[in-house]
Amino acid sequence: MDKRILVTYASKHGATAEIARTISDVLAVDGLRVDLLPMDMVSDLSGYEAIVMGSAIYMGRWLKDAVHFLKKYELTLASRPVWLFSSGPSGEGDPVELLDGWRYPILQEDLIRRINPRDMAVFHGKLDPEELGLFERMVIKGVKAPVGDFRDWELVTEWAQGVAAELQSELHTESFSAST
Repeated sequence: MDKRILVTYASKHGATAEIARTISDVLAVDGLRVDLLPMDMVSDLSGYEAIVMGSAIYMGRWLKDAVHFLKKYELTLASRPVWLFSSGPSGEGDPVELLDGWRYPILQEDLIRRINPRDMAVFHGKLDPEELGLFERMVIKGVKAPVGDFRDWELVTEWAQGVAAELQSELHTESFSAST
């Protein structure tokens, strides 16, 4: 199988990179050829049949590398199957509810609609004050953000398995298209 899948991410302190690694590992276990790269290391999408991309949520927004990636590769992303994920809310409960319904960066809403992702997931994040700068520690103290690792690895794995199943189905029928 020569078709490759790109899992790419923008991570501020490494937690989103770890989620991307788990997604990549799940896809690879399912027999897919996967490349895992930070977004700022991606220079060409032409060799990829599908893209899974994610960003940390930082102060309610995707990281600049992720926004730049969406804009730079908009036409290519719109022509391939794409899955998006965000990571960042800390605390217990549904991450979308913790973010007051936020599922994707609102400032990029039109762009995301044009790309037409297959799915968009929001995963809990990790907040470790030891990894933060002084300003970030002051902000989390001020907003009383819960500290700890709240990532739900079972949920991440289940989501990645769903992506893998869809990709495998399309690879076997050679029916890759941007939308279903």
